[in-house]
Amino acid sequence: MKLGLSSYSLSRAIQAGEMTILEAISWVKEHGGEHIEIVPFSFEMDQSLFEQIRNQAEQVGIELSNYAIGANFAVDDDEAYENEISRVMKEVENAAELGVKLMRHDVASRGDISMSNFLADLPKLAEACRRIADHAAQYGITTSVENHGYYIQASDRVQALVHAVDRPNFRTTLDIGNFMCADEESVAATKKNLPIASMMHIKDFYLRPANENPGRGWFPTMAGNYLRGAIAGQGDINMREVLRAVKESGYDGYLSIEFEGMEDCRLGSEIGLENVRRIWDEV
Repeated sequence: MKLGLSSYSLSRAIQAGEMTILEAISWVKEHGGEHIEIVPFSFEMDQSLFEQIRNQAEQVGIELSNYAIGANFAVDDDEAYENEISRVMKEVENAAELGVKLMRHDVASRGDISMSNFLADLPKLAEACRRIADHAAQYGITTSVENHGYYIQASDRVQALVHAVDRPNFRTTLDIGNFMCADEESVAATKKNLPIASMMHIKDFYLRPANENPGRGWFPTMAGNYLRGAIAGQGDINMREVLRAVKESGYDGYLSIEFEGMEDCRLGSEIGLENVRRIWDEV
């Protein structure tokens, strides 16, 4: 197991101009991270930056674990569908330039997140992911779908997509916290999808029931309950049992802290790294 951080965790500091992505790489190394996941959420990627990121990681002695981008193949226009596939294929080539062997791309977003709509979209979504995975195979890259965005968030929907794509290099980036957005209990959902995980996000949330709206800073689950980001190990997820399940499964890949709480992002990331390392050693 290698513990590290998603650059998304530091996105507020990057967006505020308090650190660059290159400085974030050094920060993660200085705070005990063994890898950093590159998520261009609060900064613009260009061709020169790919080389700079790779060189910075080599210089400070930290692994680049994963490259994560957005995508949406749930479009009704054939030209837009093909253009999106081509764009993500180009991002696969960018991931290869970074030197990573893992890449997460989004798959779909819909206003209507019903099961019937998902089943109608599934063949088209699977075809897009299959073509991208085949393109990625020549670079030795495994692509993945994350359980987020409501539409493909529940563990069963993720499994359905991975099995429909039917490629050994298409798996899931398993976010232990995001199952809560689909009102699934994290320990059970994590156990279900561990066999198809290529990458893991360690995220924590506070949970409140639908009849107790806590106000600003909270967002709704699919069933109308409320969530707020927490420092890993301090929220309502049974972090000890989740990590025990991961450890007992034999998973030996990257664990990536993804912090999105209300605390300062550097403090939340630092404590999260400390907590997950401690809990992992204890279970």
